[in-house]
Amino acid sequence: MKREEITTLGELKKSGYQAKTIQQELAQNLKQRLKNGQSSFEGLIGYENTVIPDVERAILSGHNMNLLGLRGQAKTRLARQLTTLLDEWTPIVTGSEINDDPMEPISREAKEIIAKKGDDTAISWLHQSDRFYEKLATPDVTVADLIGDIDPIKASNLKLSYADERVIHFGMIPRAHRCIFVLNELPDLQARIQVALFSILQEKEIQIRGFKLRFPVQPLLIFTANPEDYTNRGSIVTPLKDRIGSQILTHYPHNREIAKQITKQEAHTAEEQTPNVYVPELARDVLEQISFEARKSDYVDAKSGVSARMSITAFENLLSTAERRMLMNGDEQTSLRMADFLGVISAINGKIELVYEGEQEGAEQISYYLITQAVKTLFPTYFPEVKKLEKADEIGPYDNLLGWFFKDNELFLEDTLSDKDYHDLLDKLPGVESILNTHQSESRPEDRYFLIEFLLWGLEAHKKLNKYRTLEGFQFKDTLGSYISRL
Repeated sequence: MKREEITTLGELKKSGYQAKTIQQELAQNLKQRLKNGQSSFEGLIGYENTVIPDVERAILSGHNMNLLGLRGQAKTRLARQLTTLLDEWTPIVTGSEINDDPMEPISREAKEIIAKKGDDTAISWLHQSDRFYEKLATPDVTVADLIGDIDPIKASNLKLSYADERVIHFGMIPRAHRCIFVLNELPDLQARIQVALFSILQEKEIQIRGFKLRFPVQPLLIFTANPEDYTNRGSIVTPLKDRIGSQILTHYPHNREIAKQITKQEAHTAEEQTPNVYVPELARDVLEQISFEARKSDYVDAKSGVSARMSITAFENLLSTAERRMLMNGDEQTSLRMADFLGVISAINGKIELVYEGEQEGAEQISYYLITQAVKTLFPTYFPEVKKLEKADEIGPYDNLLGWFFKDNELFLEDTLSDKDYHDLLDKLPGVESILNTHQSESRPEDRYFLIEFLLWGLEAHKKLNKYRTLEGFQFKDTLGSYISRL
């Protein structure tokens, strides 16, 4: 029989439906996907060989899970994708407050309906997308919110004593029976509230104000937690951790290539909205390297972490900076410039937590520093390494270019230069063509000017040039050459 034809308990029995727990349901569907060679999770780039196998093992074991990791590591996204492993449609007793299985009802209400109507009991169907519940654990969350409480109004209207289970108002967890329930930021939950979860996890029973009720509720519980919270705001009580089947550690991308894929996936809308802005691959590398520099910087609090959202929002700002310049100049298209990275500072500032030394330097200065460090790290990948000590008679690859600046010449690049004026200024730099032809001969023609500007930023990062920020743009010069000229 088709699902649309099954509207009563009798028809459900004839269809051959078998009751199963949500744990069994997830495990069966996952086994089928694994047999068919299908991916169990989509869009979780970088977790294919680390986190996802751990989650799959937990599902096959029927475990509740605790996803432990720093902010911006896709913990909530991972939990939400578990719904794709549920059956598309699930039968429930119509009118049931807690999604009772028609074959194995657990609430008194559903049992009474079935006892009264038998095979004529009405059946409804619940879609997999409606079987997901989520709650942010804040200090004001109560036992009543999660487990339930006695409803005095219901007791009064029905003229029942508080000892009767019909006066109970169920909380979010009982209402998530046969569903996935995610409790985010578990350490923020007060210890006495965490204790109330013990019996739900282990004994499958709830206790409300001393009223003990054997209630085999069966949600799949997923907790998320940030290790930073263990010291700053609270902790997970040990007996609760002991009752959670699997604790799974999440992580940040292991390399730039993975990080670029994540940013491209998450910021695809911004890129589609700005088709006239060309993005060199080197610009993507610089952007992702900023996050890697922040995660190892002494100025940034490592315990707080640097969210993957920083790269995503920074990339969106980078595109917007170039688009704004293009519109102001009336150009039909443009390419990203190194100067456009000035626009990502506002995205960086809100995404990193600074230690005391960083606060003393100032958030904006640290953002500048991280961009410079990213350029410095990537520079040897594209151009010859700048040696700290050079022999007097040794000819360096940058001598011609640096010599031009040494002769008291300077280059000023305004933020809002049109593409034509920007190209004209960079084309006048001596020695640049030779450097590009020698070390970047296979680069795309569209990347030419970004590479030239990247070269200047790299020489400044290695203290071969000085770069000054003004209200209008960036100025490159050789302070030593200017000093000698004045002498």
